[in-house]
Amino acid sequence: MANLCEQLHHLVMKGKRYDFIAGYSGIPKNGIYILFENGEVAHNCDRIVRVGTHNGDNRLRNRIVEHFEKENKNRSIFRKNIGRCFLKQDNDPYLDIWDLDTTTKEKKVLYTPIINRKFEKKLEKRISEYIQTNFSFILFEVPTKEERLYFEARLIGTVSRCEECKSSDKWLGLSSPIDKIKQSGLWQVMELYSDPLAEEELDILSSMLVKN
Repeated sequence: MANLCEQLHHLVMKGKRYDFIAGYSGIPKNGIYILFENGEVAHNCDRIVRVGTHNGDNRLRNRIVEHFEKENKNRSIFRKNIGRCFLKQDNDPYLDIWDLDTTTKEKKVLYTPIINRKFEKKLEKRISEYIQTNFSFILFEVPTKEERLYFEARLIGTVSRCEECKSSDKWLGLSSPIDKIKQSGLWQVMELYSDPLAEEELDILSSMLVKN
């Protein structure tokens, strides 16, 4: 598994690197993104810290914006998890409220009396600053939802099963209240330890990799 994961890491290093400062020009309409985080290393290169995709057609760019720019943790579980870490580090009891799901109109009305909008707006800005400063990503252009979900799961399975892909001692995710994040070293809980990629599928992914 370590050898397969090493090959994957060296493959994605050949991809065009995007970040908030460089902008998102040239992003395909559909695909899978792989995130890297400053200070995180594996296999002598940047360590994969999150794999993700989108459900609706032609929404890859929108998904990236939801993570990097749109200050609404209900639209990005990635943002919500970053916020959880900050609140846990600060020993802030607001963590219990931050965890609430307010995506529906009914839930918004129900929880309005206890939600501190001013505090959440400040926290969202802190999250944006951290993500925009510390994360970059590469992309695979994957046209169909079926393919996206298939390869997303297997990419996550490959990285999460690798014993050499460990977080650094300073990784923010170690402050997470969610054990699966701390233990896996990945900013996600879904599809952890799924079936890994078959070695021949690396060639398929190579043909999908967005390059300079």
